[in-house]
Amino acid sequence: MPVLNRIAEFHADMTEWRHDLHAHPELALQEIRTSAVVQAKLKEFGVDEIITGLARTGVVGVIRGRGTHSGAGGRAIGLRADMDALPIEEATGLPYASTTPGLMHACGHDGHTTMLLGAARYLAETRNFDGTVYVIFQPAEENLAGGEIMVKEGLFERCPMQLVFGMHNWPTVPAGVFAWREGPTMAAVANIEITVTGKGAHGAHPDHGIDPIVVSAQIISALQTIVARTVDPAESGVVTIGHVNAGHTYNVIPETVHMKGTARWFKPEVGDKLEAGVRRLATGIAASFGAIAEVMFQRAYPATINDPEATQMAVRAALAVAGETRVAPMKNPTMGGEDFAFMLNAKQGNYIMLGGGRGGNDHMVHHPAYDFNDDILPVGASYWATLAEQLLPRAD
Repeated sequence: MPVLNRIAEFHADMTEWRHDLHAHPELALQEIRTSAVVQAKLKEFGVDEIITGLARTGVVGVIRGRGTHSGAGGRAIGLRADMDALPIEEATGLPYASTTPGLMHACGHDGHTTMLLGAARYLAETRNFDGTVYVIFQPAEENLAGGEIMVKEGLFERCPMQLVFGMHNWPTVPAGVFAWREGPTMAAVANIEITVTGKGAHGAHPDHGIDPIVVSAQIISALQTIVARTVDPAESGVVTIGHVNAGHTYNVIPETVHMKGTARWFKPEVGDKLEAGVRRLATGIAASFGAIAEVMFQRAYPATINDPEATQMAVRAALAVAGETRVAPMKNPTMGGEDFAFMLNAKQGNYIMLGGGRGGNDHMVHHPAYDFNDDILPVGASYWATLAEQLLPRAD
């Protein structure tokens, strides 16, 4: 069963929805317009109930099928999409580019939201399943853990479901190809902040001060030895400094340097080694120069770990939509992070990748020239709908 005919019929509508969302990006926990658009669409589609208020702007649509299991306490699954954008200046030059300076949908959440809206429209029209489907539109995937907030605020108590599924577009995989993996799929994430305090001085007289820039340079280089020299080579880990802020002019040695970075891992013991290494090297190197380093290592997201049984359910739906030649296992997990991990920690489920590559020099997510591939909208929507129909089959 390829892309569902009914969903293919409103591909143009989905493209229009996606372009509208793309032109109006909103940051984490600020998705007020996006949430309103989702609610309006779900109401238009005739879903049975719309739940709002979870994680401020989150929306859950409730769609009940036909049959004995479609009432309260019956069979139920959840399908989740994220809604937020990123603080990136868009460089696509597209006619539907962001109208908000400094913000853009650089990760494809506009496409994720659209694909789930397409599935909701189809499922509300056809109701060819026996049970309840919760379509979960989650805010704040980027850095603020909207998935965790929704779980803590009672998502699974208000929406009792046995299984939950997520999906992400992936530009390095050919368009329409599903990539799946059992077990660890995306990494645990920590945010790192290091403040080095030395002693300011005139740039012409460094001997009168303690240069925190030189200290920070030594720390940045040394941090790269943590994975190389303390982590088992068969395991995976990343320590990256992505932001350094210090000084204001040519001839002044500043008092402080502030650095921000990220750490990634899969196994908890590797995360422990990364944290210990960052703290040890930063404080030790600073002290050796007569400076002080303050370290924050904040564990943000756990690893995204797919349940094997739920993964096979996801693969079966992907095969029905895309065929055997377009469904493939992921050779390796990705070091990217994903707050869907909080939902998978609470419920059995799976997170799958849907390729969006056009065959050229595709920009990866989080790039200012990235743009979601509209050709895969009906593929993703058909996957969601097929998953619901397969896991909640009608007895007749």
